[in-house]
Amino acid sequence: MGVAALRLGTNLRGGMRLGAQARLIHSGKVTRDIATTTAALKKRDPVPHLSGTKLDPSESFLTGSNAFVIEEMYEKYMDNPEKVHPSWAGFFQNVENGLPPGQAVGLSRQSRNQVSMVPHVMTEGKDLFQVAEDTVKLMSMIRAYRHRGHFIADLDPLRIDDEAGESNTYQPPHNTKNELLPSHYGFTEADLDREFVVGAELPGPPVRTLRDIMSTLRKAYCGKVGIEYRHMLSKAEKDWIASQVESKFDTDFTREFTREQKLSIMSDLIDSEYFEKFLSMKYSTAKRFGLEGGESIIPGLKTMMLHGSEIGVQNVVIGMAHRGRLNVLANIVGKDLVQILYEFKPHPDPDLENYLGSGDVKYHLGVSNSLKLSNGHTINFSLLANPSHLEAVDPVVVGKTRAKQFFNDDKERRRTLGLLIHGDASFAGQGVVAETLELSDLRDYTTGGTVHVIVNNQIGFTTDPRAARSSPYPTDVAKTVGVPIFHVNGDDVEAVVRVCRMAVEYRQRFRKDVVVDVFCYRRHGHNELDQATFTQPLMYRKIKSHPTPVEVYRQRLVEEGTATRQELKQMEEDEWNHLQKAFKDSADHVPTGGDYLDKQWEMFKSDKELSIPQTTGVSEKVLHSIGNAYTKIPPWFKIHPLLKKILSERREQIELGTGIDWANAEALAFGTILKQEEITVRLSGQDCERGTFSQRHMVWHDQDSGAVYTSLNNLGGKQARLQIANSNLSEMAVLGFEQGFSLEHPNALVMWEAQFGDFANGAQVILDTFIAAGERKWRRQSGIVLLLPHGYEGQGPEHSSARMERYLQMVDGDADEFPTELDASRMIQQANLQICNASTPANYFHVLRRQVCREFRKPLILFTPKSLLRHPQCRSSIKDFGAGTSFQTVIDDPDPGVVKGKNVKRLAFCSGKLYYDLVRERTVRNQNDIRFIRVEQLAPFPFFEIRDVIAQYPKAEVRWVQEESKNMGSWSYVRPHFETTLNHLKDKRKFAYIGRLPSAAPATGNANQHQQEVRNLMEDTFSY
Repeated sequence: MGVAALRLGTNLRGGMRLGAQARLIHSGKVTRDIATTTAALKKRDPVPHLSGTKLDPSESFLTGSNAFVIEEMYEKYMDNPEKVHPSWAGFFQNVENGLPPGQAVGLSRQSRNQVSMVPHVMTEGKDLFQVAEDTVKLMSMIRAYRHRGHFIADLDPLRIDDEAGESNTYQPPHNTKNELLPSHYGFTEADLDREFVVGAELPGPPVRTLRDIMSTLRKAYCGKVGIEYRHMLSKAEKDWIASQVESKFDTDFTREFTREQKLSIMSDLIDSEYFEKFLSMKYSTAKRFGLEGGESIIPGLKTMMLHGSEIGVQNVVIGMAHRGRLNVLANIVGKDLVQILYEFKPHPDPDLENYLGSGDVKYHLGVSNSLKLSNGHTINFSLLANPSHLEAVDPVVVGKTRAKQFFNDDKERRRTLGLLIHGDASFAGQGVVAETLELSDLRDYTTGGTVHVIVNNQIGFTTDPRAARSSPYPTDVAKTVGVPIFHVNGDDVEAVVRVCRMAVEYRQRFRKDVVVDVFCYRRHGHNELDQATFTQPLMYRKIKSHPTPVEVYRQRLVEEGTATRQELKQMEEDEWNHLQKAFKDSADHVPTGGDYLDKQWEMFKSDKELSIPQTTGVSEKVLHSIGNAYTKIPPWFKIHPLLKKILSERREQIELGTGIDWANAEALAFGTILKQEEITVRLSGQDCERGTFSQRHMVWHDQDSGAVYTSLNNLGGKQARLQIANSNLSEMAVLGFEQGFSLEHPNALVMWEAQFGDFANGAQVILDTFIAAGERKWRRQSGIVLLLPHGYEGQGPEHSSARMERYLQMVDGDADEFPTELDASRMIQQANLQICNASTPANYFHVLRRQVCREFRKPLILFTPKSLLRHPQCRSSIKDFGAGTSFQTVIDDPDPGVVKGKNVKRLAFCSGKLYYDLVRERTVRNQNDIRFIRVEQLAPFPFFEIRDVIAQYPKAEVRWVQEESKNMGSWSYVRPHFETTLNHLKDKRKFAYIGRLPSAAPATGNANQHQQEVRNLMEDTFSY
């Protein structure tokens, strides 16, 4: 930063105050001749000319990179003047008192010329201002190491870049390397033993030789660990990391671990490596996605868990892809080794008697386990099941972590830790990583920091890093949220352990995300059967001859005298024998199943255990009580006048017992769940506090103070808590977060609302792999609710359709088989999804309460209205909410003026808000021989209810009417179901379609065309 930038007051970084900075810059002549000054500095007068001249050497402090150093020194001075050398303190004090910089140096003219009090080794052949300028340059060099030392750190175990092979990664610019050389700052070989005052800038003595300073910086920043942290905003965090790194390496860091600790690290490393070797020998043709080449991650994770348990961690929620998953299950989570080996063999499904479904491959499965560690502490592990879609599990882990903190009252967020283990290519390439990182510091989504560990194989499937990303490291995306990144050479297991320990300590101390990037390699191809030399011949030639992590560490321990080869060989033999015994025992293993379930789910019924349906109505007395409480405005709260009117109308609706609208019904559902069931409610999504259509208003804002108030959290007496959260502008990460939240505990109604239903397709991976198929694959129930605004009102292609056809396609029911009475009683329980399109406030109330008033949990896709939110006909009576009432899957036409029985000419089935448009048109046409039947629950399909309705009107044409195009909406789904129902009745009537023609786009954006399509739809419906 130059003089001009400083003059404008930029890049202060929270340090220099504007007034003092301005005095520092504007004192003297700021319009100096830079060229003349530069020439003069090359030949210094031993007696400096100070005031008002172009040769004032102190003014050079304000140019170039020195400005950054002065700012850092000034930050230290402002924090505590004792942190800087007295000469700097005097300089800044004089500047603040109004002296120009040229006169602010705290020395008299006599003392400037007589520097005998300064040690000879600091000043030989130099005047004081040369010493001062050299000190500033030294500070610039220290700063360069802290900022860019990681670029020349020894991180790659294979040192591929040394040969510029086909997998070479980012090369730092030549000037970056030069910037870390003393010669770049004008220092020569003769200066290496000169002493400099560093004060508190570095740990250790305040006066150090240049050689000593260089040694400390190189060990700290350019060894087997490279650290990126100067991009962070918090000075306290940066100072803590610097103190941890520089103080450790200022001493003999090889003595950081005791003999016992080193042998423990070696034991963990042997466990990790021999686990993979054993599986490779016993199951050579099986895919297992082993950790070979990255085995040092296991000792690192073990240390992270041990140290974490000592500083407050009790629960760890883990998400990871397939690579190394079995190793983590065995050596970190504590899954029984016998069971892991058993699962490699063909075996019956232990949960088949209790659960429907397909199961999943062994390297996708999750587990929950409580494990007592070697230090006596216990950690409860939850390793989440995940799909092959890399990184999709990230937000799910974060959501489950947040839920665990909520249900365990972990308000400081120190007892439950989220741990994500990534691949290098996926961390850089998958957008959900950035979306999840953006949740890290949001009030309603933060977990107090997630630890990210990257298994950096330096390759994707077959793609080199230079083709997989545009940034130097795969971790650069994490810089967007200002978190530290530790790069470490995976062949140095002690460095990995050291960094993992520091990472968990940083997380616990500052409650922020942290990234550990372990540079390693992949000994095999993408899987054990893949031939990697097709695409990376040079890389895999090196890997073939490269020693394993155990071999590397064994040699180190022997050379430093920590252990003998015989001692280490015995450790290896013991582990191999342990694996052999587990393999033998696996032949007689009898699995018990259910080890993936947390205790809070034990009392909930599986899809093969009959659950009795429950009514969802609530007494009118309770409804009045809830209504009065949630519409009550505290006397101290200055509410918006329009919202005050809305709340008054809602109270009146409840008191009169008629005209209850959609938002009022939703509030009553939430209130009764919170108060009567004492079950927490969490609603999340973009703008959901107010509602996209300004309909909800569950969080009030004081018009004077800006304070917020949630009336549903103030119902009086004992109740559960409502969490309603405006999310960031993300679909995939936020929906994944809520899915994770729903997996933690059954006693929570967890909902995600799309701003418009169309936007949910941004979260398609979560929908496909977790919500639609999760229970079938992993036997984990979820009661998550998706609220998807849907309806054709002329708002164009992206604000009309929630794409219900996609959800219906994922339903696993059989459209060609009419169920038995027994099957009908538990159709929802055995389905993978519920899909509803409620058309009345009361039915919306019941479908929400139904989610929590039963003995199992099932995802609910709920298409919600837009125009119906204020439609005068879309209202319900309080009796529709009362005791004994429940959700109606099918609603027959309630109009008493419409004909019945054999007089009905057309039976038009429909769903959602289209019903109100059809009724209005029927009134206009005065055509009362057509009945409109609403199908409120599309899936599981209500065969029996549809059968009963059709049977009542034997002479009527049976039609399906929808506002969506023929290739969209529910037509393709309902058609075979209706035909099966008609066949069951032995009814020969034809089931036909009425609606828009097939279309590529969901809806038109032209208002005239939209109106014409509506007219055509109405004409087709009423023409018979």
